[in-house]
Amino acid sequence: MVNKLLKLFKVSRPISWINTAYPFLAAYLVVGGQIDLVFILGSIFFFIPYNILMYGINDVFDYESDVQNPRKGTIEGAVESKQFHPYIIKASLISTIPFVIALAFLIPWYATLTLLVVLFFVVAYSVKGLRFKEIPVLDSITSSMHFIGPLLVALAIFDWPSQAWPIVIAFFLWGMASHAFGAVQDIIPDRKGKLKSIATVLGARITVGFSFLLYIVSSMIISINGNEIFIGIVGLLYALNVLPYLHVSDKTSATTNKGWRRFIWINYIVGAVITLTLLFV
Repeated sequence: MVNKLLKLFKVSRPISWINTAYPFLAAYLVVGGQIDLVFILGSIFFFIPYNILMYGINDVFDYESDVQNPRKGTIEGAVESKQFHPYIIKASLISTIPFVIALAFLIPWYATLTLLVVLFFVVAYSVKGLRFKEIPVLDSITSSMHFIGPLLVALAIFDWPSQAWPIVIAFFLWGMASHAFGAVQDIIPDRKGKLKSIATVLGARITVGFSFLLYIVSSMIISINGNEIFIGIVGLLYALNVLPYLHVSDKTSATTNKGWRRFIWINYIVGAVITLTLLFV
């Protein structure tokens, strides 16, 4: 049992837990200004169960390509045997359904609908028959929804405050940029596995340029609001991170993995600045 839980822990990619929990809890506290049962349940759900569902389903349905990907089996993703896949699916459902039911009784119906739409995109990205991850551009849009989704749920609970929409748009563009850049490093293994992505179709150079542009626009949108100008400035770290790869080719696409690893840690730097900014405001 302990061994299974350890495997499940790796599948959920714990280094990324904060990326989904933070948007919910930050938005909930800033807009709602309270710590209550919904805040606690939502934060826990988006911290662990949400990631078990998202990455678990992805690992199950991406197994054939993941076994050919040298960066899998690290902090960037687990590769578990097919015999373990039924346990992953079961754990994903068991950890998700109770939270969804509980929240449905506590939040407005339109917030529940928002949550269900977010979960649909989580499943649709990977599951056979939908596979949004293999539809270029839609793959980046869907991936962005994975991270902006918790924020949208929090905002829906408090009737969609209009002042939050510039942040939503900026965060959405950031999510698309991040997925697009992350897809570049997998161009070769994805093509070997006969998988399509925004990067395999557009090519490494165009995809990195697209990512760079979205990062710039995202930072500009954030900077328009005086209170968030420091967030916009520090957000340029993402653009600087991809800058050295603007002339990367498909053959050298794997070299962007170094930038992707930096991206993981840049998230913590930017997250710290966002936290300090919110506290100050």
